[in-house]
Amino acid sequence: MTVEYPGPPVQVNHTEPSPRRVRALLGGQTVVDTTHAVYLWEVPYFPAYYVPLADITEGTLVDEDTEEKTDQGTARRFALRAGGLEKPGAALVYPDEKVRFRWDALDHWYEEDEEIFGHPRNPYSRVDALRSTRHIRVEKHGVLLAESHAPVILYETTLPPRYYLDRTALNAEVLERTDTVTLCPYKGRTSDYWTVRTPAGSYPDLAWSYAYPAPAVAAIAGLVAFFNEEVDITLDGERLDRPVTPFSER
Repeated sequence: MTVEYPGPPVQVNHTEPSPRRVRALLGGQTVVDTTHAVYLWEVPYFPAYYVPLADITEGTLVDEDTEEKTDQGTARRFALRAGGLEKPGAALVYPDEKVRFRWDALDHWYEEDEEIFGHPRNPYSRVDALRSTRHIRVEKHGVLLAESHAPVILYETTLPPRYYLDRTALNAEVLERTDTVTLCPYKGRTSDYWTVRTPAGSYPDLAWSYAYPAPAVAAIAGLVAFFNEEVDITLDGERLDRPVTPFSER
């Protein structure tokens, strides 16, 4: 299958210094505050932060007396204790005194003074939300889900274009809102998800929306996109192949 969008720009285990101030909080207490974080790509699509042990608040790491082997070597596992909370297995400390936190062990992460969600932003990724007049038709098993001549197309490195459509373009009769919430470091926190119901079956969380997206993609606010991987999209009369991405196996 031909991939018609940019792929990962770096290889797994690639490292780079991060010039950004990185902070992380648990229970209202600052645990990490560093300007010397390092990006390490454990997967091709985005990096993890490795931070100096010296930039972690003293007394917040609790040794669990366990070693763990990883692709980056053998590390010692620590719990995290801060703000009256304790998170077991929250961090791995390596012999070079770099610390890898489990992302969800912290309540909040910040790059400079802007909160980020899900994982660090990839410095090699770009996200553009562009208004368009292309004709988009979205179907599932022949059932029309949406149709528009005024999409906002979101181009994000390593992912296929996402077509964000006005809610008046949706076939509301086949969409059922759910309580699902997901996080994206480039777009923010979703406000809505919808399951698609057709005579052929029910397909959970195929569409989503951001009521208050990140400023860089403000043009998608309130609009609705579908997973290209699981629906049939016709663009200007041409049926697109369904892409294969990490979301194909969600």
